[in-house]
Amino acid sequence: MSKQKTGIVSERLRREATTRQLFEQAKDYAVEYMQNVSTQLVFPEEAVVDGLEIFREPLPLEAADSYQIIEQLHHYGSSATVAQTGGRYFGFVNGGIIPASLAVKWLVDTWDQNAALYVMSPISSVLEEVCEGWLRELFGFPTGTAVGFVGGSSAATLCGLTAGRNRLLEQSGYDVNKQGLFGAPEIKIILGEGAHSSVYKALSILGLGSERVIRVPMDDQGRIITAQVPELDDKTLLILQAGNVNTGSFDDFQNLCERASRAGSWVHVDGAFGLWAAASDEFRHLTQGIEQADSWSLDAHKTLNAPYDNGIIICADREALTKALHMTGSYIVYSDNRDGMLYTPDMSRRARAVELWAALKSLGRRGVAELVEDLHEKAAYFAAKLEQNNFLIHNQVVFNQIITSDPNPEMTRKILNGIQASGECWCGGALWNNTPVIRVSVCSYRTTYQDIDLSVNTFIRAREEALKADRN
Repeated sequence: MSKQKTGIVSERLRREATTRQLFEQAKDYAVEYMQNVSTQLVFPEEAVVDGLEIFREPLPLEAADSYQIIEQLHHYGSSATVAQTGGRYFGFVNGGIIPASLAVKWLVDTWDQNAALYVMSPISSVLEEVCEGWLRELFGFPTGTAVGFVGGSSAATLCGLTAGRNRLLEQSGYDVNKQGLFGAPEIKIILGEGAHSSVYKALSILGLGSERVIRVPMDDQGRIITAQVPELDDKTLLILQAGNVNTGSFDDFQNLCERASRAGSWVHVDGAFGLWAAASDEFRHLTQGIEQADSWSLDAHKTLNAPYDNGIIICADREALTKALHMTGSYIVYSDNRDGMLYTPDMSRRARAVELWAALKSLGRRGVAELVEDLHEKAAYFAAKLEQNNFLIHNQVVFNQIITSDPNPEMTRKILNGIQASGECWCGGALWNNTPVIRVSVCSYRTTYQDIDLSVNTFIRAREEALKADRN
């Protein structure tokens, strides 16, 4: 019998995996970060970012010490993060992170489960099934509605549009899964001018292009103008919005979904952050009629404040979704339980739905509603404070989005640069009606009224500094 080789690296890894010290060190750093994130600069200083050069090195030949790896990452990396889990980050509709979800994420990362199949992870399968039921109940969606758990709403939009495209073609007697798009019947794509760029990305991936779509004008709040939506039929894919990315406005779902239902069209709703309004009695009117759509895409890591990488595809037509995304193979072991890969484009994926389960359980139905309402109240307060200080507010603050500017477009750019350079808070920019604006997304439970007051003062100070620079 040949002598068995001893793997030095494997032995070290096994030893580290069964001792506490390494993971206690990581935990201490993580807790330190959580305790300080609300007071650190929202965007790191230039010198701190320059310190990241230490990571640019050739691939080491020999194994590095694990304790030194964690220490280096914390020392140079933690201070170079954007403090989006604090209270003064208002960019890109990025939410905070609910404590129960964060703690569960630590545990689930240790499990390192593959959520593709029940036989790979029974706990992942069961909690996906639970979350599916809870989301149907929360939004008032039809019994039997299917839910898939993906990385973000961009992937969820791709899933919903794939299911819709395939179902519309099937209604025309065409099987796109077997025949491809060569010679396929033409379908009509209708969306509003304010549709999110991720929708166009999904249409491009699906071979539906961007030049052939019908763009319907939007009103001054970014809503699709219902009266200008052309005739719908059973070859139409209609894309609506629950939460315009700039204004937070909602399309007229009641009217348009009823029209689409009568015509046999497929309706997909991009509800990345706005769909959560349906969970609140106070804001449910914004989504009236939305349950009549066919598919919906949203993020739990936005309004709900679950950890990042928590996108959701919801589809009323379970068969359409699974037929669009399923795969086969003699090695794949499907079960009588939920097999999550049937509802997503990927097979191997982490058990992200466990974090969603923790967020929903931590909040409960009333907590979700309260979170939605609190974000709106703070957005309205933020807008009012800006307006009191002579900033223009361009939208009705119906949810959690504000677009604001100085009367002078060039001054708006300078103010935004000053805000972003300050480190006190962070907002993004955009163009609204071809005019530069500052986008403010109030999306984190960590945001306090004091955070808003400090941020408004940052706006004022950035304007004063810009005016002073102009005078000089």
